[in-house]
Order: sequence, then structure tokens, then C-alpha cells
Amino acid sequence: MAKLFMVATPIGNLQDISQRAIDVLTRADFILAEDTRHTRQLLEALQIKGKNLLSYHQHSSDKQVDMIKSLLAEDKDLALVSDAGTPGINDPGNLLLEALFAAGVPVEVIPVPGASALTSLLSVAGLDINPFTYLGFLPHKKGREKLFKMMAENPETAFVFMDNPHRLAKNLEKMMDFVGAERPLLIGREITKQFETFYRGSIKEAYQAFLNDKNHDKGEVIALLGKLK
Repeated sequence: MAKLFMVATPIGNLQDISQRAIDVLTRADFILAEDTRHTRQLLEALQIKGKNLLSYHQHSSDKQVDMIKSLLAEDKDLALVSDAGTPGINDPGNLLLEALFAAGVPVEVIPVPGASALTSLLSVAGLDINPFTYLGFLPHKKGREKLFKMMAENPETAFVFMDNPHRLAKNLEKMMDFVGAERPLLIGREITKQFETFYRGSIKEAYQAFLNDKNHDKGEVIALLGKLK
């Protein structure tokens, strides 16, 4: 039976790649990449040469999915990677798996765990995170207030979300209107990268520390809204 490896790649620090991930990427017949240019740079840094790369992303056509099904039917082993982190969380990896399972494609799906912004943030939270709900990226506008209301109505649940650094301050201001200013908050920016920074305290405190950082609008952010004590 063909194998499809879900391979985690670094979210910033190249040293976070596992030896197992390197071995899988080296042996795979094809690598499915969210952005082939980005993945090719990663492979070059890892000195993995001569790999067959295929594009698979959220806008991939049914024709592309059919090609992947055909490769698996030919017993080709595939590795799927996102641009950064663990596939299937904030990328279309699970959509591909859903399509393969629905079509009855015989495939063994194997996780190759590694870097993840979600688990990295939780590991340094210093807060009671059980239970927690992962929300992915906050909506731009539609559904945002409904989401904040849901957070307010569930004070015994922690919430993790990602956001664009240019929108985060405005979203936190709006969030405080619903959940208050004193609920715990941890913001992680550029996790594992050179300018990794964490801002923690109450929402009001973490928000202010974030704004006071002259580089706050650069990089990627993920945040944890803690439980109400």
C-alpha cells in the first residue's frame, strides 16, 4: 500500500527539522508542497537534491487531486509539507485526506511530527490550558463579534488563535469589549525565529506591551486567551 507522510517542517529555525523528516523527504517518490519555490529552498538548505515536487494548496483543482490519487494507485510514496509547521492544521492538508478517504483510495497516512506554532505557544504559556479550543485565524470582519461573544460565554475554556500582526491590536480592542480587560493573554510573535518575542499578562497588559514594541507589526503572531480565574 502506498504511503502519504504528513511531514512537519520548521516554522523558523531550520534546526527544528527532525532527522526522521529529512529521511522521509529524501526517500519519498514525490513531495507535495504548498509553495514549491519555498519547499525547494528548504530542500536545498537540507542538501536534498533531485526531488520531484508537485504543487498542492488550497486552490488546487480536482485534476491535481486526481493526479495524486493516480500516484498513490501506482504505489508511489508521497510526502506532504506546508510552507511551515505541521500540515493539516492551517493548510489544506486535511482537505486532501478527506478527498482520498471519501474516494476509498488505499493509502497509509503517516504523521511525521515536528514544529508547530500551536504547541510551541502552549508549551510556554504558564497557564491552565485544559480545556482549550483552537480557532485558527480570526475572521476579518464577518463572524468576529460572534466569536468574541462565544469566548465571553466560555470563561472556563482557553482559546488559541492566529492573526495578522497588522490587525491584532484592533481585534484585541474589540475582544476586550466582550471578555473584559483582565482575562489572561499570551501573544507569541516570530516563534523560533531571531526576533522571537512573547507578551503576557492581562489582555490590557499584553496588548500594551505588544503596541510598545516598535517591531510589533512584523512577522507572524499566535495568541492564547486564558481562562478566567
